[in-house]
Amino acid sequence: MSLEPTEVRFHVEGEALAGWWFQPATPARSPCPCIVMAHGLGGTRDAGLVPYARAFAEAGFAVLLFDYRHFGASAGEPRQLVSVRRQLADWQGAIDFARQQQGIDPERIALWGSSFSGGHVLVAAARDGGVAAVSAQGPMMDGLAAVLNVVGYAGIGGILRLSTLALRDQLRALLGGTPLYAPIVGRPGETAAMATEDAYDGYRAIAPADWRNELAARLALQLPLYRPLRHARRLPCPVLIQVCGRDSVAPPEAAEKAASRAGGRAELRRYEDLGHFDIYVGEGFERSSTDQIDFFQRHLLS
Repeated sequence: MSLEPTEVRFHVEGEALAGWWFQPATPARSPCPCIVMAHGLGGTRDAGLVPYARAFAEAGFAVLLFDYRHFGASAGEPRQLVSVRRQLADWQGAIDFARQQQGIDPERIALWGSSFSGGHVLVAAARDGGVAAVSAQGPMMDGLAAVLNVVGYAGIGGILRLSTLALRDQLRALLGGTPLYAPIVGRPGETAAMATEDAYDGYRAIAPADWRNELAARLALQLPLYRPLRHARRLPCPVLIQVCGRDSVAPPEAAEKAASRAGGRAELRRYEDLGHFDIYVGEGFERSSTDQIDFFQRHLLS
């Protein structure tokens, strides 16, 4: 079979989600394990994740790579809305869909997340209870730490500007209005969800030409309350946590704390020379994906 993906659809809370299904030419075992993937903050399935999906399929794993509701090819209004609750529901819907596919081993479902979704996969696995393995690269494990990181590089003024946008957007939502958007990435000094030295160029390097650099600003009100590391002790399976030593977006200390709380279930890999976006391309991709394939082979094929 070809490693070109097949378009699939599944539904969560009555809304259609778009996914790409990668079927391996030679499954690593029968029935076949499946890796479920989705992007980080504001990302879509075509923003740098296909090379990972193809690498996993070439290693013999089936892969489901999906867009969250409100993003990409999936349904959901308003567009560009990041809802933690909805995205976690989307993860559960994707897990359930993968388990139901012919030829897939429902007990060998793994989750792959990066950045914002690196935290989601920890929570989703803890809640589901039947996931076989989790891989989280450059993960956002603590929203409060992420907000304090923004204060560190943008100052109090920067976080106040973002919070003001968020409050205005939430008020508009309560009144039935259209969203007030904030950029996902910006240059240093600009008001954006991420405005570190490497954020704008790093995200643009993996995003497709039609990617929308905006999200509903209300997310800033949810973020400090979202702390995936609190679920680490409840993980039912092995987890690979990959930390970029020069990560300017997702605080490495929070990821290390999550690994510590997961105890013997966690494998921690540090890439001291990589920034948050370096792990998606070039040598960073080769190193991270090689470690992920090794991890999945050990925990999905034994």
